[in-house]
Amino acid sequence: MTIKISIDCMGGDHGPAVTIPAAVSFVNSEPEAELILVGLESAIRAELKKHKAADHPRLSVLNATEVVTMDDPLEVALRRKKDSSMRVAINLVKDGRAHACVSAGNTGALMAVSRYVLKTIPGVDRPALCALIPNQKDAPTYMLDLGANVDCEAQHLHQFALMGAVLVSALEGKAKPTIGLLNVGEEDIKGNDVVKQTAALLRADHEKDLLNFHGNVEGNDIFEGTTDIVVCDGFVGNVVLKASEGLGRFVKKVLTTEFKRNPLNMLGALIATGAIKAISRRMNPSRYNGASLLGLRGLVFKSHGGENAYGYEWAIKRAFDAAKYDVISRISKSIAELMSQPETDPAAAGGSGVNDLTQQKSA
Repeated sequence: MTIKISIDCMGGDHGPAVTIPAAVSFVNSEPEAELILVGLESAIRAELKKHKAADHPRLSVLNATEVVTMDDPLEVALRRKKDSSMRVAINLVKDGRAHACVSAGNTGALMAVSRYVLKTIPGVDRPALCALIPNQKDAPTYMLDLGANVDCEAQHLHQFALMGAVLVSALEGKAKPTIGLLNVGEEDIKGNDVVKQTAALLRADHEKDLLNFHGNVEGNDIFEGTTDIVVCDGFVGNVVLKASEGLGRFVKKVLTTEFKRNPLNMLGALIATGAIKAISRRMNPSRYNGASLLGLRGLVFKSHGGENAYGYEWAIKRAFDAAKYDVISRISKSIAELMSQPETDPAAAGGSGVNDLTQQKSA
């Protein structure tokens, strides 16, 4: 089966200089992929020519006359720039011409345009941004929400957990991935009312064998890999993400500075070259690039705006895998099954209560 992915080639800090070489590399390594390159046609074709891929049979170009910049207000991206590379790429998913979309553009604009164009899956109140964070087990911890929803209620976090479980099950091959609820302590009495109500909903699902709820987890558990998934609101999640990225850059800078401080340290660095390369590989944030906007009626993946071609290619790969393993249909089915369950906890009363699900049109 051929998986078609639309690429917003103009998004991010670098535009075609990063998106095109990433697209060329990915399509050359994945025979089942076909990429639709969306953006200013002249710029895209010039970059394709530079990489000797002007006539690649599985790369096509679709012109878009406008670009959503990284500092464009939502109103501009949503209402004024209707022929932006971002909007056109998302429209391809809506129209069934692409199975997924990848963009490195303005996160707020991407979320707003995606939600407006694709709408949410019935039973999902809000889409969530789910990304991967490296842990001590040399595997990813999936964490959501990472900034799409600053203020959340219990039913929103409940839905995030379910969507995250479906995504991890599909991409990592785990039938019942473990879910942790981020809190200020592991004890049930810890946390605010929203966290306590969410825990009650997740425990009820665990008892019904709908989800594998580990319980409350703390910040250190994210990097220890205590659970496959960590659920929190977007405010907390974004702070954790930016703090961990900053810490990673800090550690790298300190190591580099210290190894260059004197000849003895430089000799030590030379001796430890293999270990340093292994550490760099494990902690390289580019390997974990590609956050999914879960809860929409189509697949949209967000690459970091300043990512290089290697990292952007990882985002394309994650979009490809999500489409290949039919994540949208799995989420839709799971949400429908959850919403058809009888309410057993008063905290669930605020949920959407949707029982009937209109299946997404197959792309």
